[in-house]
Amino acid sequence: MVTMAAVTFVSHDGEKHETPLEEGQTLMQVAVDNGVPGIDGDCGGEAACGTCHVVVDAQWADTVGGSGPVEEEMLSMNPERQPTSRLSCQMNVSDGWDGLTVHLPEFQM
Repeated sequence: MVTMAAVTFVSHDGEKHETPLEEGQTLMQVAVDNGVPGIDGDCGGEAACGTCHVVVDAQWADTVGGSGPVEEEMLSMNPERQPTSRLSCQMNVSDGWDGLTVHLPEFQM
């Protein structure tokens, strides 16, 4: 039996949502397609709204990489920003991310 790579989204109150990862999608698309509460993606993945903010678990920060200039500009306006914050619409999923954990802020912008 072939198992798919998976990511776990952890809400601000600790509720976990494990979803399959599909290479070729963004992490925001994965969340929206799987009904993960707390990821809205209002701008459709253009890094223009911040409603897909996630905090990458520290042990995964190097693996998923850092934010680019456009993403950085949007994150700089977010009061719940953390050192490993990312916009999930800017995170292109890789099968190598199997087991990734990201935390969701209490409020999206």
